[in-house]
Amino acid sequence: MDTNHITDLLPDYIDDMLSATQKKEVEAHLKTCVACTKELEEYSTLFKGFQQEKMMKPSAELSKNFEKMLADEKDNSVRVVSIDNRSASSSKNWFSSSMKVAASIALLIAAFVGGRYFQSEESQKEIASIESERLQLKQTTMISLMENQSASKRIQGVQFIEEFEKPDEAIVKALANRMLKDENTNVRLTAAEALSKFSKSELVKLAFIEALETEKNPSVQIAIIQNLVKTQEKKAVKSMQKLLEQEDTQPFIKEEINQILSEII
Repeated sequence: MDTNHITDLLPDYIDDMLSATQKKEVEAHLKTCVACTKELEEYSTLFKGFQQEKMMKPSAELSKNFEKMLADEKDNSVRVVSIDNRSASSSKNWFSSSMKVAASIALLIAAFVGGRYFQSEESQKEIASIESERLQLKQTTMISLMENQSASKRIQGVQFIEEFEKPDEAIVKALANRMLKDENTNVRLTAAEALSKFSKSELVKLAFIEALETEKNPSVQIAIIQNLVKTQEKKAVKSMQKLLEQEDTQPFIKEEINQILSEII
């Protein structure tokens, strides 16, 4: 053991598959053999790299090609040569076989890396398409609910705005239409509250001003006024002054307007 290299026993030593006697002999040999110690370090590094390698799912075509490559490798495999009676049954030229497997894995990874850019580009297009379809479905659902005969369903449709981070103009217009024209007070109020999240939009500001001139419910009026004050919209001053002049405007609404007009003018 001290005069011969123990390369064929190293894989089983790393996997802890040797008998106690063989393990002691290997460890004793490693204390005096620089070459085998270096070989052990290289094997350990290789195995550790395989264990830590993040698994990637190959495409169907790549898997097919890899399986064909392995089949060809089996057909052309080199005959196994025994080194000695003790190690022949356990390793059978393990180093040569393991290097072929390592090379096969390296080829698979290289093929993956080489094709990753193209696959990534296609994946991004596919993801973008799916996302577009998903948003379109949400928009269709929301608008459909807002046109439902049931007031509770229309409120549900208005609240669906939470699903959109950046709603497009069609959705904003649909919300504004609910606030301006819905026959149910709760729907109009819910729509006004939903639009408040997009009060910086010129479209929303104009919708608030228009609603202020036509809305008769005090609760909705207050919600609209507060949103216009938040944006410091000077175009709303004229509409607020009209409310002050109207006899049917509730006293507390007039009081609210008088308190905030100075903040806008």
